[in-house]
Amino acid sequence: MPTPDPPPYTITPAILSLVAEVAGEVGRLHALAGTITTPQLRRKSRIRTVHASLEIENNTLSIDQVTAVLDGKRVLGAPAEVQEVRNAFAAYEAMPSWNPTSAKDLLAAHKLMLHGLADDAGKFRRGSVGIARGKQVVHLAPPAGRVPGLVKNLLAWLKRTDAHPLVAGSIFHYEIEFIHPFADGNGRMGRLWQSLVLSRWQSLFAWLPVETVIRDRQAAYYEVLGACDKAGNSTAFIEFMLFSLATALREAGTDQVSDQVNDQVAALLRALGDKTLSAAECMKRLKMSHRPTFRTNYLHPAMHAGLVEMTIPEKPNSRLQKYRATIAGAAALRS
Repeated sequence: MPTPDPPPYTITPAILSLVAEVAGEVGRLHALAGTITTPQLRRKSRIRTVHASLEIENNTLSIDQVTAVLDGKRVLGAPAEVQEVRNAFAAYEAMPSWNPTSAKDLLAAHKLMLHGLADDAGKFRRGSVGIARGKQVVHLAPPAGRVPGLVKNLLAWLKRTDAHPLVAGSIFHYEIEFIHPFADGNGRMGRLWQSLVLSRWQSLFAWLPVETVIRDRQAAYYEVLGACDKAGNSTAFIEFMLFSLATALREAGTDQVSDQVNDQVAALLRALGDKTLSAAECMKRLKMSHRPTFRTNYLHPAMHAGLVEMTIPEKPNSRLQKYRATIAGAAALRS
């Protein structure tokens, strides 16, 4: 099989710096209890992802309405917009089952994303398409006859490339927008597939609502796409997406801390400070006398969240056991 032509891009010092920054934020989020682990936080992140990705495409439902739709409640809104929400949620939920280098899976994802909204859902476009901003055409996509070959080449490159997943995912996202393989839903598919590529590197990216950052910088998102079209490469878009990923990771870390640090856990962290204390010493500082309440409501939640650790973890019931804040716990206390 011939080697696929690589998409044009250049690795700049800014890209290298941003890759390191994103990797650092991933490590920091892992330190805050592993990943985005709680079901509540995962659902919150998924809802934010769906809402933001659709808002970019001019869906007018509020995040409360999106939440209501996904809770099975009736919502006063355009039927097509309600269907978009259901489809997008189903697509992100199905994401772990897809192979990011499979054309069959790409088409299946598009069929799910556009179910009930387009007759050609799950099929490459058959006609010409351009992107207009106002009265000006800002992008004329390649002819429909070239689409299957361009997508096949792109997927083959993605399968063989040794580019870092952070870079490869951004390139794929841009190239999908450039090729515009579908009559509708290209933006949603580009963002979904980048999340899929990244989730195969670090699973937390399956839940990271980077779409919220893109929505907040929507004008810049379209500007950098246009700039890359003119430049003939995706370098600027890679930089844009890496910055967006770093921002989304920082926001996710803040959300995770607030989700895990309830009043009791926060009180225990304040009681510990930078000290190493026994359970009895912690209870004394908290002015508590009922040991089961202390363990159930304070100590166990803090340890489960990765914010407090034992000094003798191999002997949890040791009479010499003491507790201290982890690096993540100290960071949560400062936030």
